[in-house]
Amino acid sequence: MNAPETPDTHHMIGAAIRRKEDYRFLTGNGQYTDDVVLPRQTYGVFLRSPYAHATIRNIDITAAKEAPGVVAIFTGADMAGESVGGLPCGWLIHNIDGKPMNEPPHPVMAHTKVRHVGDQVALIIAESVKEAKDAIELIEVDYDVLPAVVDTATAADPGQPQVHDEAPNNLCYTWGHGDKAATDAAFAKAAHVTTLDIVNQRLVPNAIEPRAVNASYSKSDDSYTVYVANQNPHVERLLMAAFVLSLPESKLRIIAPDVGGGFGSKIYLYAEDVALTWASKKVRRPIKWTCERSEAFLSDAHGRDHVTKAELAMDADGKFLGLRVHTTANMGAYLSTFASAIPTILYATLLAGQYATPAIYAEVKAVFTNTVPVDAYRGAGRPEATYVLERIVETAAREMNIDPAELRRRNFIRSWPYTTPVGLTYDSGDYSALLDRAMEIADVKGFAARREESKKNGKLRGLGYSCYIEACGLAPSNLAGALGARAGLFEAGEIRVHPTGSVTVFTGSHSHGQGHETTFAQVVADRLGVSMDNIEIVHGDTGRIPFGMGTYGSRSIAVGGSAIMKALDKIEDKAKKIAAHLLEASAEDIEFRDGIFRVAGTDRTKAFAEVSLAAYVPHNFPLDKLEPGLNENAFYDPSNFTYPSGAYLCEVEVDQDTGETRIQKFTAVDDFGNIINPMIVEGQVHGGIGQGIGQAMLERAVYDNESGQLMSGSFMDYAMPHASDLPNFDVETAKGTPCVHNPLGVKGCGEAGAIGSPPAVINAIIDALSPLGVTDLQMPATPHRVWAAMHAAADASAARGASTPA
Repeated sequence: MNAPETPDTHHMIGAAIRRKEDYRFLTGNGQYTDDVVLPRQTYGVFLRSPYAHATIRNIDITAAKEAPGVVAIFTGADMAGESVGGLPCGWLIHNIDGKPMNEPPHPVMAHTKVRHVGDQVALIIAESVKEAKDAIELIEVDYDVLPAVVDTATAADPGQPQVHDEAPNNLCYTWGHGDKAATDAAFAKAAHVTTLDIVNQRLVPNAIEPRAVNASYSKSDDSYTVYVANQNPHVERLLMAAFVLSLPESKLRIIAPDVGGGFGSKIYLYAEDVALTWASKKVRRPIKWTCERSEAFLSDAHGRDHVTKAELAMDADGKFLGLRVHTTANMGAYLSTFASAIPTILYATLLAGQYATPAIYAEVKAVFTNTVPVDAYRGAGRPEATYVLERIVETAAREMNIDPAELRRRNFIRSWPYTTPVGLTYDSGDYSALLDRAMEIADVKGFAARREESKKNGKLRGLGYSCYIEACGLAPSNLAGALGARAGLFEAGEIRVHPTGSVTVFTGSHSHGQGHETTFAQVVADRLGVSMDNIEIVHGDTGRIPFGMGTYGSRSIAVGGSAIMKALDKIEDKAKKIAAHLLEASAEDIEFRDGIFRVAGTDRTKAFAEVSLAAYVPHNFPLDKLEPGLNENAFYDPSNFTYPSGAYLCEVEVDQDTGETRIQKFTAVDDFGNIINPMIVEGQVHGGIGQGIGQAMLERAVYDNESGQLMSGSFMDYAMPHASDLPNFDVETAKGTPCVHNPLGVKGCGEAGAIGSPPAVINAIIDALSPLGVTDLQMPATPHRVWAAMHAAADASAARGASTPA
């Protein structure tokens, strides 16, 4: 871990500076949504469906309304009666035949039918949470239970229960990407084809802070203020006001205070947010709802849930000729805010990975099931694509008896810019250098000896590779719009320089653990020569910040930071004019460096604070040429994604008796372009790897096929990684290849660890088991699953031996 550095006001970018915001978090002085207490506040609790699929015949709230402390009870019928709209999906995908996707209504509260366990049926508002929970027990709902469908692979099969009448055969869309004819031609001339069936299992995000809402209505100006644990407050305001409640946006203020983790699960407009906002006007009092952990399993959007068949065509030397991928993606019961984009635009466009594969074709079938809606989870499509690609490349190496590292090297992209056959243009990279460095750190040369040592101890040792690339810094708007986005993907920043030279930065990005208050301040301090102690970062309040698109897709510094840089350009330009006036020089002759304005070639200078004061005390300004003040804002809409890349190596040891797998070494070498704060970057990679290992070895959301019940609905059944499950990581950020199209040269780092790590872990386990004849293993690689794979391979080997003639 990089040690914190002593801040140098003039050279802040690249310094490992301790995070400014951590003091308040570590001392219990953060303010999360549940910490907000408003006058006359009430408490909301939701009655949720115990059935995966059922018609609602009747809801009797008579007894519950009379219960102690109950303020009001609302049902879906109440909201439908006032024409409250359904929750919108923000991305329109078209089918292969050009028709738009099936987009069934997503009611805020179920009115006529429930479609997954946990679907909202009623909202109880009371003077306390306990009284609301007691009242719930008195509500009687008459359900007509219907058959449910939960299995991703078979959801569209004939005869399956229908989730929505508007989506025959449970199909949302069938979407294709790439050149099918060219790909089929590549397979026709292949010397070898590797085929692999892959399940990327469903995950539950489980941020430390559960979702929470505190909604308040003001009768005086007919407006709403909503505190909410959310990653993009302006998007929440836009969707709720314009598409659901039909309010002017000026009448709805969204405040997202400190947020304790999101990983994508707090991007969306959720039903609870709308229901409490709408109900606050009805009761004329604030209403707080804080999700409980068991409730979160049934209401937070889940992640992943793909079933894929992948085929890789190669020539006799292992050169890739074509890749063909067919994926079925589970949308759950409804389309969440960005759900339709995850298995299409953010998945299939990354299937080239780091390889110069000439032809690629992907076909994605999205299906509805009676399960919790699925949307973006850390990486959002990129982990799924990387897993498919890196698993099939590793499998191909084994089948062709080529070293896995060598097969990758033979196929790496080696010149940039590079346009892939699935529509992206990579701007920079050096994949061979990343792999070489990762192998050096991991001591691959010494692996054979370590494997022999494990063998002596009765253990199996394996080494797995994963070389990932991701498209992040989500943008540009014109490309996103062409691909179905119903909103822009720009970002906004405002710089407000105060008379004494202190600075307030207003950003449309949002921090939920990434350290924006430090990294954004470093960018401003480096540029203006102002102490970080005199820089305040403001985010998360639509009443204060410019319209921005929030934080997800590793876009904060690449897009939000670039907007800040554009605003700083304007600040510097105006400040030079003021300094020129004070120094009686031409603005073209003014240099600005390390917080000092200087007339070029002279010792005549003005400090930044002198210029900022003059901006607000313009006694001798030429007011016909310069306005007072030093405030500027800017919007930044990138011309391309950014493309971080990396090489990950995992080394495991497997106990043959129990199937228990221990990670002995994990090496990650990443190219994130230019680095603002290496300590924060390292922390982001650590967190991502931890989540990736969790998916590879532990986590899986399981539904019962008959009842549609979530069988892994608590931490008793859903295995989250503990510290003891994780090794010490060898993490290195390469010198890197800067992004060429944003002013900071940055690429984004927040999701990389979760993208690159799962295939490295599974490849390592299969490598360990390969002497026994194991060639494939699905995630999660639990001890039982590993043990079963070993025994199945042994049984198959015995059967082959028995059938061989003597």
